[in-house]
Amino acid sequence: SVRETGVFVSQGNSAQFEYVLGLYPQVLKLKAQSKCKRPDDLIQLDDWYQNKLPQLIKKRGKDRYIVHEELVKTMKWKQTRGKFFPQLSYLIKVNTPRAVQTETRKAFRKLPNLEQAITALSNLKGVGITMASALLAAAAPETAPFMADECLMAIPEIEGIDYTTREYMNFVKHIRTTTERLNRECHPDEPRSDVADDETKGEGTATINSSNSSSSSSSNSVTAPAPGSKSTATDGNGASPAAADGSEDGEDSNSSSSDGSSADVSLAKNKPDPPNATLPPQEKKWSP
Repeated sequence: SVRETGVFVSQGNSAQFEYVLGLYPQVLKLKAQSKCKRPDDLIQLDDWYQNKLPQLIKKRGKDRYIVHEELVKTMKWKQTRGKFFPQLSYLIKVNTPRAVQTETRKAFRKLPNLEQAITALSNLKGVGITMASALLAAAAPETAPFMADECLMAIPEIEGIDYTTREYMNFVKHIRTTTERLNRECHPDEPRSDVADDETKGEGTATINSSNSSSSSSSNSVTAPAPGSKSTATDGNGASPAAADGSEDGEDSNSSSSDGSSADVSLAKNKPDPPNATLPPQEKKWSP
C-alpha cells in the first residue's frame, strides 16, 4: 500500500533498499506484459534509458548535450511506461535538432542548480517538469531524481501531486534526505555534506514556458520512479489545464525506480537483511 511504501522510504535500511531494487527487473517485466503488445519493446527502451543514454551523454564530456533522436526516444520510453499522450509525441518531434542540442547543453551547464536547468529545458516543446527530470536524471543521476507519481505518493509529507518546479524541488529534498540517511548507515564516519542544500537553492523560482511545455507530470518514475528509484539509487497524472496545449502536465506515471520499489515492501520487511550482493556496506553509495 502507499502507507507501507511511505514507511519504507522513511525507515527502510540500506539492505532493504538493495533487496527491493533487486526486484526491479521482475516488476518491469510484469508491467511490460500487462501494458504492451510487445513487452520486449519496453524492456529494451528501459535498458537504453537506464544504461546506454547516461553513457552517451557522459562521453560528450563537459560540454554534454542530448541529440534530437535521444529526446524523442526518451519521450517514447516515458510514455510507454506511463500514460500515452499523442500530442506530446508530436510536439517533441517538432523541436529542431539544433534547438535540442542548444537547450540541453544550456541546461546541463546549469547543473547542479536544478531549477535553472529545468527552466532551460522548458524552452523545448513538449518538455514539462516530468520530462525535464527524466533528461536531468540521465545526465546527472547523482543530482537529479526522476519525478514520478508513484515516487511522489511514496513520500508521506507530500499529500497530492503538483506538477510544478516547486513540487519537484520539494521531492528532491525528500529523496536527498533518504539517500543521506542510507549513506550515513553505510559510512557512519563520513561527515555530513551541505552540498545537497546548496544544489537545491536556485536564483529565484523557475517558471515553465506554457507555450512550449507545462509543469509536467510526475512522469515516469514508473513505479518510476525514481533511478533510491532505479535512477536515483543507482544511476531516476492527472490532467492539468496545461495539457491542453501540449504541455506535459498530468501526463505520465512512470519513473525508473518506483517500478521496483513499490513492488513488495512487505517482502523487504519480512525477509532477513541480505548481504549487499555487489559492495560491502562501507563501500555502498546511494544517490538521489
